[in-house]
Amino acid sequence: MRPTHDQPVKRDTTSTYFETDHTDEVLPRDQNGRRAGAGEEAADEAGFRSNGKSKDSRPDLPQVIVGMAVTRDGIPVRCWCWPGDTGDSALIRQARDDMREWTLARIIWVGDRGFSSKENRRHLMRAGGAYILGEKLRSAAPGIQATLARQGRYRQVAANMHVKEVKLGDIDDRMVICYNPEAAVRDAAIRGQLLTQLEQMIEESDALSATDRARLAGVISTKDGLKKFLKTTASGLLRIDRARIKAEQRLDGKFLLRCGDAKISAVDIALGYKQLLEVERGWRDLKQIIDLRPVCHHLEDRIRAHVTLCWLALLLIRITETSACAPSCSASTWAPSPATTAPSPTAPSSPPATSSSSRPWTCPNPRWSSPPHPQRPDQGRSRRLVTRPVAGPAPMSAAQHSKPPTR
Repeated sequence: MRPTHDQPVKRDTTSTYFETDHTDEVLPRDQNGRRAGAGEEAADEAGFRSNGKSKDSRPDLPQVIVGMAVTRDGIPVRCWCWPGDTGDSALIRQARDDMREWTLARIIWVGDRGFSSKENRRHLMRAGGAYILGEKLRSAAPGIQATLARQGRYRQVAANMHVKEVKLGDIDDRMVICYNPEAAVRDAAIRGQLLTQLEQMIEESDALSATDRARLAGVISTKDGLKKFLKTTASGLLRIDRARIKAEQRLDGKFLLRCGDAKISAVDIALGYKQLLEVERGWRDLKQIIDLRPVCHHLEDRIRAHVTLCWLALLLIRITETSACAPSCSASTWAPSPATTAPSPTAPSSPPATSSSSRPWTCPNPRWSSPPHPQRPDQGRSRRLVTRPVAGPAPMSAAQHSKPPTR
């Protein structure tokens, strides 16, 4: 199954770790992360299972990088596997080249904030491609700050989505600010809880010594949600940063997008980026339902085969969802079948019509059919394991103690 022309393709990567302390041997590799053959020029040297930036919060274990491209309908069309320390540029370059081999007119790449660097955007724009990438709201880049400071009116495109396009003369890309009112309420509530916790921690800090206040500030600095609202005055007192609170209030419920195509509308940019959740759902199904991990292999070829088989299983699941479920059904393979409609109390009940498709199948040859198994008395009923205390051995009498053992 291939995406159609002008099809948005969501691409994302994840990592899967191995329960071992040993990394693989460093070998020469080509630009796609595979072992370089004899006489072939090597682009890099790395071990397949190696330490890198872990997306599973396990930087202490070796890992491999897994990439996946998903269409608008959630169909995973391609899958890749790279060494654990591979950078984003190599991943994007191979994904772009592999999808270009399909001779499509144009592919719109959709990615999160981790792939929004200038080098990655340049790779995606080659060969007529386009992209929709997320940007970091709290970035200190001049273009990002100028985009957020530009005044304008939002346009509502959905119940929980407002968009505003900002055009800057010094930026070739189109910048779109999206606002979600429900997310804004949630962000404000979370910030209120953090500020309440921070106020309780520094409430009596003025009476502490300078050493104890420095120790308390060090404890708060280890908490990501609290340290950004804490400031230290010139005299060493701990206070809440009110200016930072106002800056965070202006970002409630917002996310920033960058698009490299002039023909896509701002509404399609926002809705296309929201479909990136299909990739996240694919990673969840790979790791929780299909059991991508643990990987019980240590050879590179077998690890790649294991990842490919898991991807094929996910592909079958998604094809089953899109072909078997009705448009009104929820997109879930394991959704229960709809209940049958109860007969009307006023209408007389009639026996259901029997057809050849509804009749039970019978074996044409009696020798092929096995007799039915007898049903146990407790079959069909829920059973509960009941534990009872086990009585210990009875005490031995004096005669038994004096009796010699039998050989």
